[in-house]
Amino acid sequence: MLAKPDHVFGRSREWQGLVRFVSAGGGPVAHGGAALGVVSGRRRQGKSFLLQALAEETNGLYFAATEATEAESLRLFADAMTRYTRHVPEFPFRDWNDAIAHLFRSIRDRQVPVIIDEFPFLTRTSLALPSIIQRELGPGGSGRKSVARLVLCGSAMTVMGNLLAGQAPLRGRAGLELVVQPFRYREAATFWGIADPRLAVLVNAVVGGTPAYRHEFTQGDVPVDVADFDSWICRTVLNPQTPLFREARYLLAEESEIRDPAIYHSVLAAIASGNTTNGGIANYVGRKSDQITHPLNVLEDCALIVREPDLFRSGRARYRIVEPLITFYEAIMRRRWPELEIHRAESVWGSLRHTFLAQVVGPHFEAVCRDFALHAEEGVYGDFPAEVGSGVVADPANRTQIEIDVAVLAAQESGRPKRILSLGEAKWGETMSHHHLSRLGRARDLLQAKGYDTSETVLACYGGAGFTEELRVAAQGDPGILLVDLDRLYEPG
Repeated sequence: MLAKPDHVFGRSREWQGLVRFVSAGGGPVAHGGAALGVVSGRRRQGKSFLLQALAEETNGLYFAATEATEAESLRLFADAMTRYTRHVPEFPFRDWNDAIAHLFRSIRDRQVPVIIDEFPFLTRTSLALPSIIQRELGPGGSGRKSVARLVLCGSAMTVMGNLLAGQAPLRGRAGLELVVQPFRYREAATFWGIADPRLAVLVNAVVGGTPAYRHEFTQGDVPVDVADFDSWICRTVLNPQTPLFREARYLLAEESEIRDPAIYHSVLAAIASGNTTNGGIANYVGRKSDQITHPLNVLEDCALIVREPDLFRSGRARYRIVEPLITFYEAIMRRRWPELEIHRAESVWGSLRHTFLAQVVGPHFEAVCRDFALHAEEGVYGDFPAEVGSGVVADPANRTQIEIDVAVLAAQESGRPKRILSLGEAKWGETMSHHHLSRLGRARDLLQAKGYDTSETVLACYGGAGFTEELRVAAQGDPGILLVDLDRLYEPG
């Protein structure tokens, strides 16, 4: 296995997958011929950085497409091929039929990656390009006598997702399908060099795990401690002189499928404000539920939001914004944008800091706790989690509903009731007590009455502000009670 370069932080699993694909060349089309890989992921996640490192370490070809006409793109690609192979094509490329055939004919002796980054820029002006690649990889195509490992990469999630979907020409042709995700919360804290877990959550609630925001967008500015956090907010994300200031707007504008930004911003604002159900979103934006189905689907396809089913109510779901910076923009920045543009960050932040803690950090902390549960070892909940999410448990006797922030389910076994490994509540700014534990116990009893197996359900409290002494004493020696504080969340593991 080719060692990952020291300058590439994390991404060990992604690196292993890329190296395995390049060296072994597995996949449906790899039997003695070229192979196809597809790498995707939202912008700023370090895909290009990773692939450039791969090209350097394997002496492969890296070509970054630009927004250009087909003719100019062909000339740029021809120049890149010439520099790499040191062989000038006999004739200029007339179209991508010539270019792809030349690519495969030129790489027959060494099994190396040929990386085409920002592939959606090319398909925008050359719609037939995926079909051309498919033909050349197929029987009788030039790829059959090549050992090239063609890697197509892009950030336009709808375009990249459609490359291998349904009846798409390249469906079934890829030997690698890699999605580069943001860093998880622990990895993000290490990447930012933040050791204080409370500060780590606050920063993560704003910039998430996007690598580019650490250096390129903030010039390496990291809050020194929790006391410096407010100042850091004002001098970075709320500062019109930094690229981070307009980044959330650009993330939406860069998606080609979004043609009417107004409705999409309103939908995102609704979710950021706590209106996370279909009906709640529709009511917030002043539309009927069926009128927001398309915007929700587009935002999902763009990987900007995710639909999370209610684990205890069939057919019910909530939406969550995937990119924390968008949540921060919609909840904090968008409503006070004119003031921020004239450098009034301190006054705006002073009046909206409470909103930030309630609408941004609170829900984000819940998501972090679900991430903790999803990757927990067997001993934490008594078994490996198979499904982690949230849900609502109806309590008819008390005419109320109990919200479960972190529900952990075991794998379904045939002929047995579904086992609930844990029911949990997460509180960022409130000290947790027996009151929270009692509510979870009530939810457990109600779910048992509905047919769930709760015989070994662990009641979990995830406390950003800690726990009362009474609750700590009760949890000691009781395997049915789990207390997870910030230090536990950020324990290496």
